[in-house]
Amino acid sequence: MGGTILIVGDGAMSTLCARLLADKGHALRLWSAFPDNAAALGATRENRRYLPAVPLPESLEITADPAAAFADAVLAVSAVPTQFIRHWWDRLKPHCPDALPICSATKGIENDTLLRPTQILADVLAGGPDGPWPLAALSGPSIAREVADGKPATVVVASADAALAERIQALFTTPTFRVYTNDDLLGVEVAGATKNVIAIAAGILDGLRAGDNAKAALLARGLVEITRLGVAMGGRAETFFGLAGLGDLVTTCISPHGRNRSFGEAIGKGQTVSAALAATASVVEGVATAGSVLGLAHCHGADMPITEAVHAVLAGGRTPTDAITQLMSRPLKAEN
Repeated sequence: MGGTILIVGDGAMSTLCARLLADKGHALRLWSAFPDNAAALGATRENRRYLPAVPLPESLEITADPAAAFADAVLAVSAVPTQFIRHWWDRLKPHCPDALPICSATKGIENDTLLRPTQILADVLAGGPDGPWPLAALSGPSIAREVADGKPATVVVASADAALAERIQALFTTPTFRVYTNDDLLGVEVAGATKNVIAIAAGILDGLRAGDNAKAALLARGLVEITRLGVAMGGRAETFFGLAGLGDLVTTCISPHGRNRSFGEAIGKGQTVSAALAATASVVEGVATAGSVLGLAHCHGADMPITEAVHAVLAGGRTPTDAITQLMSRPLKAEN
């Protein structure tokens, strides 16, 4: 592939993307919004805060200059937390070439607009969430530490543009990192956002020592309400039983590395939301996303009782024990 691949962001996922693509010999550049972070990454060739002990190759250019970021760029990978996408890409927009393909590696829903990551990018760059900009989303069960350590992982890249999806599939696939394609961009992004909220609930159960039966029920019923919302929004049901849905949900709810699950566990053990967030180095996407997902559920008439319970706990209106009691005492009904 000729030209340079630009990675936007300086967190664990952007570092992982740089590592994966560098191993395949691609020309790479990483842009950080923070000059101090860019300087530290360049000096140490290691992201000591978010993904330590993963060496960054000398061939990787690192810059905080928006104008320099897009030189010779033929593809951008956006690995920016959802609530910061608009701000960061507003800075980058004057320098971004028209119709530059962008692959989002972010999971979440923007608070004020209820837009998905690729919709935010289109809104900023094309003047509307449905603008004709070549966009894709990379999602699925991909704990950064495990992938960086060479443990096998399988994800999906979704795009309405089949050629773009296949191009990104070929770029990222390695002997230990397998990428499938999918044309249900909406479904893949909704799955990636909603699973973080369910993962907080899973962590709360862990913190309360509620047991494996409760965790299994949460995953099963959580997948039901995730699918319910996604289908109501126009996604395909089968997407939610694939890598971006069930696959990512299981990983996020059981992994000790999962930020959302770990945050929820702290809440279950009695920490306040502010204290649990302060103890976490990375952004816990599910906290900001819970209210947005609930907003989407109200817009589309989707019943999401677990999401409602998590949001009530995060907002301080309900204790974890009360939330579980309320869920368990809902009116009896058939499973399907």
